[in-house]
Amino acid sequence: MPLPSSPPAGHATPDQWQPRTRKTRTTAQRKVYGKRKADAPRAVFDQRSPAKELEKTKKNAVLDDAVEGIQTKLAEIKIEEKEVSVPSERKTRGRRIKKEKGEEKLQEDWPQEKPQEKPQEKPQEKPQEKPQEKPQEKEEIEPPVDIKDETPSTEISCGPNELLESHMEQTPSKSDTKAKPRYSTMVEVRISTGRMSTGNISTTPPKASPKQQREEQNPTESKKRTTRKKNNAPRLSSGCVQDEKANAYVHPILNEALSPVAAQGVQKFSSWAARGGNMLQVVKLAEGSYGEVYKLHLREDVCKQEMSKSKLARLRAYGDNVFKVIPLRAQSGPGSKKFTSIKEIVSEIKMLKYLDPIPGFARFREIHVVQGRFPESFQSAWDHYKKTKDDCLNPNPSNKRAYPDSQIWAIVEMDDAGCELEKFAWSSVFQIYDIFWGVAMALARAEEYAMFEHRDLHLGNVCIKTTRENNCMDPPTDLDIARRSFSSGFGLSTLETTIIDYSLSRAELQLSDDPNQALEVASSDLDKKQIFDAIGVDEDDALLRDTYRHMRAQLYTGNPAQTEKTPDIPGIWAEYSPRTNLVWLLFLLKNLLKNRKSEPAQPAPVQRNPLAPRSPNKNMEVKKKSGKSDTKPAGKTLASQLSQTEIQSHVGKLKKTLEDRLGAVMGLLDFEHGHEDMCCAADLVAYAIDSQWLEEKDFF
Repeated sequence: MPLPSSPPAGHATPDQWQPRTRKTRTTAQRKVYGKRKADAPRAVFDQRSPAKELEKTKKNAVLDDAVEGIQTKLAEIKIEEKEVSVPSERKTRGRRIKKEKGEEKLQEDWPQEKPQEKPQEKPQEKPQEKPQEKPQEKEEIEPPVDIKDETPSTEISCGPNELLESHMEQTPSKSDTKAKPRYSTMVEVRISTGRMSTGNISTTPPKASPKQQREEQNPTESKKRTTRKKNNAPRLSSGCVQDEKANAYVHPILNEALSPVAAQGVQKFSSWAARGGNMLQVVKLAEGSYGEVYKLHLREDVCKQEMSKSKLARLRAYGDNVFKVIPLRAQSGPGSKKFTSIKEIVSEIKMLKYLDPIPGFARFREIHVVQGRFPESFQSAWDHYKKTKDDCLNPNPSNKRAYPDSQIWAIVEMDDAGCELEKFAWSSVFQIYDIFWGVAMALARAEEYAMFEHRDLHLGNVCIKTTRENNCMDPPTDLDIARRSFSSGFGLSTLETTIIDYSLSRAELQLSDDPNQALEVASSDLDKKQIFDAIGVDEDDALLRDTYRHMRAQLYTGNPAQTEKTPDIPGIWAEYSPRTNLVWLLFLLKNLLKNRKSEPAQPAPVQRNPLAPRSPNKNMEVKKKSGKSDTKPAGKTLASQLSQTEIQSHVGKLKKTLEDRLGAVMGLLDFEHGHEDMCCAADLVAYAIDSQWLEEKDFF
């Protein structure tokens, strides 16, 4: 694959530069190679139970749809009154007006069915002649006909509870069934918007109930009560900041929130942190030029006393989460020319959400926007980090000169990806092999999925964690290697890698399923970051600063070795140059090989007398009882076929093979004498699979 055309070094000017031509990507659904183990939980600070709010939202939506459908059907029903003669033998089903103790009541007349007893047959009676009309005693019923009733109507409205009570059925007594038939009044039901009501009942005005009499005597009170019921505006949280200017300023960030609580507006920092109460312990993990990273640990002893076992189980399943606290640039005045801009944080959030399904990339949970000073829990964590660490360079959050009282913060909530690579002591070639190829394969997936460049892949932006149950990250022993089945040598250290921090990255985001909609390019102008002229304070820092310059040279000239400074070109950082990922992979591999610690000595094998009974293997017994084992049946593992000396010899040869492969990668990625066809991380991974350094199942 030839390199795209680029302006020569020293001759590139904004007037001469043209965007590089490249093939247009199709808008078909993109594939994600590899699979995630589980979806990331969302928003721990919404209601203490992360999934509870989402379940409530779904249930409320279903209930709202059901109520709306019932209201639509009832609105189409109109029943008017008209008199009709009914035979005396006929049992009526409907509403009857029954007089009890001088007060009229509505009653449902449903005949009681007794399947055990057969009803006695009665002789048929001749229909009675129609007597003289007495409107006060009898009313005739006909099918609904549009008529005008001159009698005044009485409107009765009730809430959902009263509506349920009005539908309660009452079984008539035997005396009622044998008595002369009465005639019920048909009811016209009208549904008003906003709340449910029984509608208007048109009949002869009955005696007013005590409730209606009180309303007639005090109409102001009933008017106030009706007005209060009709107020359906959503109640905002007590921690929301009622500042229209601040909410409008951060509105693009709020649009990226997933939960209703986080999307409703800016929240007070203290109120937001207080939702966790004393059940979560805040610990500061790291800091950078963008802001700081904090982690929340679950306090088991406190939670057991204050919550049920089911809620505690949900919080445990949620796991420890990480919060990236980023001060936002002010809209005007002090602080308007420093910190992260709204556009930059929105770009990073969009990439976090878009790259979430790719294995090897950080899991996004939520974005929160808060205002105010650090709460006590976060401030205590900052003070402890200052006392115990020597890399605390950011200003104290309690300093009002550094951060005003109106400071707005963006808090990005993510999964805990493990330990930063720069704080991890690696010593085994198996660890180096897994870390390097884990990062390379993640970059290759992102290139195919989103034309992604990280552009800031230093050791602090690579996190590692182990898949072992005891969370042990020690290098594997020879016996561990012999017990595991393998063919390529990848995955023997049980370490997994995660790429984080996309503040300087570039990606193409397909945010809509519409094939006609153009792709959105998320990127950052690195020429404004002042990172290409810095000089390293030591050997490792110098290698990092040189890597930034090699990356810029690759983008500007197509040759990473030409690091001479060229004039800045506006808009060039939005272009796609995937070979920058190889520049950072070479930086990563150099650090892994150069800063490797000495490998710990292998434990000596246990010697026993020839006639002594064999000591039981406790580890195997525990696995046998629990039903878990990562080994294959006897006869298929190396440990069951070779002796201790032969195992050490075989593992030694495997280590030498992996060392040679990593050395070959160094040659492939060399700026001057490297492979000409290596243009992106996907090319490197494809070469490794063809050379059987990796298996297809490791990538796909």
